[in-house]
Amino acid sequence: MDKVAFLGLGAMGYPMAGHLARRFPTLVWNRTFEKALRHQAEFGSKAVPLEEVAEARVVFTCLPTTKEVAEVAERLFPHLRPGTYWVDATSGEPEASRRLAERLLERGVVYLDAPVSGGTAGAERGTLTVMMGGPEEGVEAVRPYLAYAKKVVHVGPMGAGHAVKAINNALLAVNLWAAGEGLVALVKQGVSAEKALEVINASSGRSNATENLIPERVLTRAFPKTFALGLLVKDLGIAMGVLDGEKAPSPLLRLTRELYEMAKRALGGEADHVEALKVLEAWGGAEIR
Repeated sequence: MDKVAFLGLGAMGYPMAGHLARRFPTLVWNRTFEKALRHQAEFGSKAVPLEEVAEARVVFTCLPTTKEVAEVAERLFPHLRPGTYWVDATSGEPEASRRLAERLLERGVVYLDAPVSGGTAGAERGTLTVMMGGPEEGVEAVRPYLAYAKKVVHVGPMGAGHAVKAINNALLAVNLWAAGEGLVALVKQGVSAEKALEVINASSGRSNATENLIPERVLTRAFPKTFALGLLVKDLGIAMGVLDGEKAPSPLLRLTRELYEMAKRALGGEADHVEALKVLEAWGGAEIR
């Protein structure tokens, strides 16, 4: 059976690699190597030095940005073998990923941008949605290895996966902020946020933010740290690059980016993205309850 490798055992990567290890011989590497050893003990993967991941037929990466992926690729470059597939689950930058794909092709390695959606819960359950960019042949070759996915969509050419992911997360940001604005006003009117959401979620205003994020995290005041505000701001920046590149009209998404930049300055990049609504609550003088 072909070996696979997974590089980057963060909040998403750790459980994603776990699903791979249940089905394939899986090599794991992380900058903090103790985490790779912990993964080995928990899932039966094999923690290895970076150069040894080149033994794998399919190399997965899930790192903070495309910059880190490119740095790792350069370190691995002399060891990579022709016929290897590189599946990048990082929420990356389309143009930089296209340059990386050209570089890896010099070694006969096919790069596919394959970011995911579904959050840490989806990663743990193995129900992530994967949006893939790259050649059809490569997409079909790696499809059987995507053990962490429930849905895989080939969205277009190289870089298209990263572009779709960035726009998707920009829409998440819009929906979350807009729902927060409306709920702060309703609470100040004397309406229970829970009752307001009961109506909204049976009506045309519903979204993932109103159905899941706000009831589970804001009303409860739990605010679990699943997706950092700083990473959402990064994705909003990538979305701006996509919009600028196509000269697309984007007044609402540009304003949304500015709002989340303000929230990041107020709360810090390590805060969860849903905590951005705390800024709205402070401005409005009311908690969403």
